[in-house]
Amino acid sequence: MSNQHPRLIDLEPGTYYWCSCGRTKTPGFCDGSHKGTSKQPQQFSVTEKKTAAVCSCGRTKTPPYCDGAHEKK
Repeated sequence: MSNQHPRLIDLEPGTYYWCSCGRTKTPGFCDGSHKGTSKQPQQFSVTEKKTAAVCSCGRTKTPPYCDGAHEKK
């Protein structure tokens, strides 16, 4: 993914799809760019409004949320 830092995003209750392919034009969220690859977006749900650090580097071990992996080499 092009952006190495997490995105702080206000999430409303609902279902979201985190990008796992690195091709998205909307870092952190799937925009369908994975078509033609073996990657699939990861669905996640939010039950109450919250601000979250959503991973946009693609290396997190806790998708879709940032775990600081972007700081490790």
